[in-house]
Amino acid sequence: MILLGVESSCDETGLALFDTERGLLAHAVHSQVAMHAEYGGVVPELASRDHIRRVIPLTRRVLGEAGLELADLDAVAYTQGPGLAGALLVGAAYACALAAALGLPAVGVHHLEGHLLSPLLAEPRPDFPFIALLVSGGHTQLMRVEAVGRYELLGETVDDAAGEAFDKTAQLLGLGYPGGPALSKLADTGDPRRFKLPRPMLHSGDLDFSFSGLKTAVLTLLRKEAEIARADIAAGFQAAVVDVLAAKCLAALQQSGLHRLVIAGGVGANRALRQRLNDEAARRGFAVYYPPLELCTDNGAMIAYAGALRLNHDAPSDGRFGVRPRWELSSLEAT
Repeated sequence: MILLGVESSCDETGLALFDTERGLLAHAVHSQVAMHAEYGGVVPELASRDHIRRVIPLTRRVLGEAGLELADLDAVAYTQGPGLAGALLVGAAYACALAAALGLPAVGVHHLEGHLLSPLLAEPRPDFPFIALLVSGGHTQLMRVEAVGRYELLGETVDDAAGEAFDKTAQLLGLGYPGGPALSKLADTGDPRRFKLPRPMLHSGDLDFSFSGLKTAVLTLLRKEAEIARADIAAGFQAAVVDVLAAKCLAALQQSGLHRLVIAGGVGANRALRQRLNDEAARRGFAVYYPPLELCTDNGAMIAYAGALRLNHDAPSDGRFGVRPRWELSSLEAT
């Protein structure tokens, strides 16, 4: 079965083709970063309009790369939520209209489930059950994953997510938008030991997170420092985030008795986090899995893959469609 996946939840338009027998055939992503950088953040109306401009050319692109035609499709999957309402509507309307025109089923996919399952597109792939750290956009969550749709929330952020903290701290350092990748690059040139920054909730006794206090500590440090050592501050900030994320992952593994850890979402591409978890895995004897680097950010491949797993369980669209800007991952049912 060949599925077209459509992702348009925020500021990236992603299209992909996934074959349940051959795997990922092609995928393409258009990022709106340059457009939104002028405003210091995502402008929802501009995001929606750009999705409209990109979705058809990207569809033609992935079909061309895979050597396929629209007639070769068996189903269409799209991001139904959560995300920006207008952006979601573009992808949902396009996917459901295309499916209706071709007489195909359309299936709505939870954006975070797509991220959560994206490491299954890599080799080696984890077996169920596993612990998953989901660090994507405004979400930082630890989940116990028994099977597709069987997700138990173990802990989550009580304020800023890790990705939000990276972006906000980058703005404080004058690194622009989006700041996370720029901060990580700057951190590679700094000394993480020069400034002692807090590790919020490191010893809280639970699996929840908090990062807003760390961002405030950076702001306080910047106000005190006559000569700003941005690289050292960036390195100290990144080290603090990595320490907290790693510690909570290790605690979740210990409490659950599981020996497989999955990292999913944009922050999962962070080299310092990957190195720390790889070192801990080698030291403690557990296995850690990541999505391919190009599939850490929002993409259509994860939506097509999750849609393939969902298609035999969820009722396909009957031509009507809706989006769910707010949608709890724990509300999903098992396949």
